[in-house]
Amino acid sequence: MTDPLGGSSDDELRLIDKVLPLVGLTGLMWLIEIVDRVTPGWSLQANGIHPRELDGLVGIAWSPFLHSTWGHLLANTAPLLILGALMMIRGLGRWIAVTLFVAIAGGLFTWVVGGSGNHIGASGLVFGYFGALVGAAVFERSLRAAAVALVAVMFYGSLWVGLIPREGLSWEGHLGGMLAGIMVAKLIAEPRPQPQVEPPVRGDEYWLEGTPDL
Repeated sequence: MTDPLGGSSDDELRLIDKVLPLVGLTGLMWLIEIVDRVTPGWSLQANGIHPRELDGLVGIAWSPFLHSTWGHLLANTAPLLILGALMMIRGLGRWIAVTLFVAIAGGLFTWVVGGSGNHIGASGLVFGYFGALVGAAVFERSLRAAAVALVAVMFYGSLWVGLIPREGLSWEGHLGGMLAGIMVAKLIAEPRPQPQVEPPVRGDEYWLEGTPDL
């Protein structure tokens, strides 16, 4: 099925279907923030990751959806959508695998090594997507993976600054997300293409190379 301008409507629908989960995930973050702000007596923000506290393990599931301010949420929205969309280029299944792995493994990392306090925000996912994209280029050595990683670096190469420890910043969450992204990129990397080696061609004029032993 094609449209009057020559584009494929089916292709556009498939693209929309791929992007919908990412948009839905981001929209859910905004919805939770709105509900948390307008509902009296609610304080969902307190349900983040509390390192080395058993109750704080619940925050691994909650943390990506909670933000301290509107500015905090807004700062995470654009990179989440852009880097998430770059992940979508490799397929919806890969995006789901990376998202779940980064959220769980990165969250556990923060719970184990994080400083005391309440760690919240989707920046762990952002760093995880970035790590997964760059990691895919390193582990797969394919033109497609390298091109996607280059776009990610062009847009968000400055993310490395977020790994520098400083007060009031969950740099442990950033580091955990990036390490988890690199790790999952290794786990799901497509095999590198192996160069085909042509077998040596031998003619039947063996006497030209000396008489073989019989």
